[in-house]
Amino acid sequence: MLTDDGKHLYVSWDEYHLLIERLAIKVHNSGWAFDQIICLARGGMRPGDVLSRVFDKPLAIMSTSSYRAEAGTIQGRLDLAKYITMPKGELAGRVLLVDDLADSGVTLRAVVDRLRGMPAISDLRSAVLWVKGVSTYTPDYFVEMLPTSPWIHQPFEEYDDLRPDGLAKKLSV
Repeated sequence: MLTDDGKHLYVSWDEYHLLIERLAIKVHNSGWAFDQIICLARGGMRPGDVLSRVFDKPLAIMSTSSYRAEAGTIQGRLDLAKYITMPKGELAGRVLLVDDLADSGVTLRAVVDRLRGMPAISDLRSAVLWVKGVSTYTPDYFVEMLPTSPWIHQPFEEYDDLRPDGLAKKLSV
């Protein structure tokens, strides 16, 4: 649910899963056949996992990080992992890059540029759930365009500040 001022988008688990399913249908309906999926950790891991299962394609993971200050709300230096984690082989052929959102677009653009520099990748397309209006990069596939560029409160955020002691209290263990 988008707040009246357009500054916050609150997403439930059901809404989140529906967005992932809608993204899968968009990719499928495009007719583009791909060989592998690479997701960006952490935000792209859940959508990447679901798409990997739906399309029955191998999933690679690349860690990136750019949100560093003010509880993750202030963008700092962009870090890209040196290595890509895969079950076997190398990232090659037609590859679908998956993340949760195109926020500023800086991370996706940097990853796309890096992956396009890999000779084994013959075709690369990107897919996200949300694209913010301020993004300088528009993925090939997305579910929602957010012109007000709200802060997205995803359903798993509750775990950002929950530590084992707090979890034990929550579960009364």
